[in-house]
Amino acid sequence: MTLPVLNTTHDPTRRSWIPSANRPDHDFPVQNLPWGVVRSGPGEPERLGVAIGDLVLDVATVAPILDLPEDDRRLLLAARLDPLLAADPAAWSRIRRALFDLLAAPENPGVPDGALLRLEEVTPALPCTIGDYTDFYASRHHATNVGRMFRPDAPLLPNWLHLPVGYHGRASSLVPSGTSVRRPSGQREDSPGAPVFGPSRLLDYECEVGALLGGANPLGTPVPIARAGERIFGLCLVNDWSARDIQKWEYQPLGPFLAKSFATTLSPWIVTTEALAPWRIPVAARAPDDPPLLPHLVDPSDQVAGGFDLTLEVLLDTAGMREAGHPAFRVSLGSFREMAWTLAQMVAHHASNGCNLRPGDLLASGTVSGPEPESRGCLLERTWRGSEPLMLPGGEQRTFLEDGDRVTMRAWCETARGRGGAIRIGFGSCVGTVLPAPIGMDDTQESTA
Repeated sequence: MTLPVLNTTHDPTRRSWIPSANRPDHDFPVQNLPWGVVRSGPGEPERLGVAIGDLVLDVATVAPILDLPEDDRRLLLAARLDPLLAADPAAWSRIRRALFDLLAAPENPGVPDGALLRLEEVTPALPCTIGDYTDFYASRHHATNVGRMFRPDAPLLPNWLHLPVGYHGRASSLVPSGTSVRRPSGQREDSPGAPVFGPSRLLDYECEVGALLGGANPLGTPVPIARAGERIFGLCLVNDWSARDIQKWEYQPLGPFLAKSFATTLSPWIVTTEALAPWRIPVAARAPDDPPLLPHLVDPSDQVAGGFDLTLEVLLDTAGMREAGHPAFRVSLGSFREMAWTLAQMVAHHASNGCNLRPGDLLASGTVSGPEPESRGCLLERTWRGSEPLMLPGGEQRTFLEDGDRVTMRAWCETARGRGGAIRIGFGSCVGTVLPAPIGMDDTQESTA
């Protein structure tokens, strides 16, 4: 078995006629070409775009000059990714190659000025119609850490080693990066057996990687593991905001509900799996005493190249830090390398009962954590349930999020770790700021159940 084949679009020597795309530290060189949807101003229509350097290419305006079949060009005229996601991977690849050829030309081949928007001047929107959202729990380090907090004698439940554990999220509360998030209210058990209703006091973020799906399988038709990776159009960052105190009270026996459904933030840009080909890696090794996987979750190619070598960073700045001019504080620096379950395994497991996965469905990895405290992907772990507060610039402390706190997540693929001399590509930022709970839900007006 071999890793995915690299092609012309991964050539590290190619440069763009757009100067900003050629900076070595930029997230969006011509080898990346991530997809997104943006608005150029309030009330303006959504536009399907590709990020290139400091600009966004409005693909509908250049569709007529791309060297593509007419059916492929029509996919680019929509305001969102929906038609493209419904197409097959061959079309995804043809369109990527055509855009690469356009943007990697020695000079502007006739792209009109109005086709290029300044990245800093546009507002991101959701990339497509996301009908369903499923969140997984696929990091062994995260699952073990949380298990130790609540079940010291049995951190991993028996099923965790046999299948990628997941639950259905709430698609209607997915929001694009930059959207502020209101602190949720719900029932908390402040004292045993006596819940109160009020704003969450233990608000947290979760640093995750999302997979946007393309294609479709009819209801009742599983997706075999050998084909599951073909369903993944691209990856993004996901902040699955979590109210830990609400979750602790409500999650037994059915799992998260109000503690998660109030908001989930997506980064603006979908980095395609083809762009990520140089950073495909083997799945993390299982422990010697782990049970063998059942056959429907094992494919040799997925074991060799089902992983993605991404670096993940979480930054936090408070209202006080911003006022004082302090830079954001790095809370964690982690890696997607050590995930115990691959995204293809999540797809195959999800559809193994015949569930029909549709174009635009979103899967999220669950919190991505590593072995060291500095690589833990949420405050629950990073502060160990609040027992190890973070010391921030200016003297503030944090155990969980306060109103006015801003969380920024970033991800990139390191140049030195890619095959074929691949140059760095990035995901942009996933940003959200905490707003106070709605008026009338403050602590002075909490109600007892």
